[in-house]
Amino acid sequence: MSTLPKAVLYYHPSSIWSAVARLAVEEKGYAPEEIDFKIVDITKGENYDPTFLRLNPKATVPTLVVPLSNTLSEDVDSRYKALTDSTVIVEFLDKSRSSLSRTHTTSTAPAPALTPATIAATSVAKTIVYDILHSDEASPGRLKFYDARDDAALKKLKQAVLPVLKGREEALKRHIADGESGAVQVSEKTKQFWADKLAWIQPVARVLEAADKATESLSESEKEERAAFFKIAKQGWETDLPNVLAKLTKEMLGPFALGDQLSIADMHLIAWFTRLVTQAGGTGGDDGKTVVAKIEEYIGSEHVSRKKLGKLGTFWDAIKGTRSWQKLYGEGVF
Repeated sequence: MSTLPKAVLYYHPSSIWSAVARLAVEEKGYAPEEIDFKIVDITKGENYDPTFLRLNPKATVPTLVVPLSNTLSEDVDSRYKALTDSTVIVEFLDKSRSSLSRTHTTSTAPAPALTPATIAATSVAKTIVYDILHSDEASPGRLKFYDARDDAALKKLKQAVLPVLKGREEALKRHIADGESGAVQVSEKTKQFWADKLAWIQPVARVLEAADKATESLSESEKEERAAFFKIAKQGWETDLPNVLAKLTKEMLGPFALGDQLSIADMHLIAWFTRLVTQAGGTGGDDGKTVVAKIEEYIGSEHVSRKKLGKLGTFWDAIKGTRSWQKLYGEGVF
């Protein structure tokens, strides 16, 4: 017996933006018969699903591959398109399943609307998602890979992230070589995307590779790269992140981003803030006041005020009770 084609969500377990899509799937109540989940190891860049690579040559996650609406039939060969941006994926998931859905869905779970109901709330949601969380200031990649502001922290960071960076570096080199040789057919824009990623990764990897060396033992170029690394790290953690947190608390209504109900904005904020809590040493067992105190201490109390983070503490207490947070993080925050 043939079945209707399913959507496929390609993700990586530790990717923040992948978590955004997974949170939305849970909150919308999609059934296993509607979406498959496939892990993509972005640190290796090999053995990818052919459909994934064909529709997303950049091999970025999350990627939601969906059958086109006019091919949702058992007797038609299905064609697919790929959604490769977490903001677009969440909007698609929200619109594709509502409380009124009657076609091509097998789930009987409730499907709450995540799209804001008013123009004003929509404006706030866009500000939180696009202007704040997806800004360079809030970049989770920069906060993760530049999470060291002194030599001792640098050594610790090396153990945590250097293997990941080296894996991505080698994967990008293979992608670039395959693109140049013609082994894979990709656009010049994709080639440039890979080159830019590699140019960002390599200096960070070099600094971490030399993390065990005392400053006086470094070459002049190594000293310059370490100093540049610490400058970026301090800017990110002590200036940019406090600005982000201040903007968030100004926009949030509480307890969730737009008030009493979960929204599209919360899908992004939950994933982003949970990562921040983890980096600051917080755990799923901590309450809101505790995680706010840990964040203040981690950033430096002279750079951020615990009092101004109160809304985020309330937000933390609220999200821990949602089914999506429990599904993704209940057994341990990554």
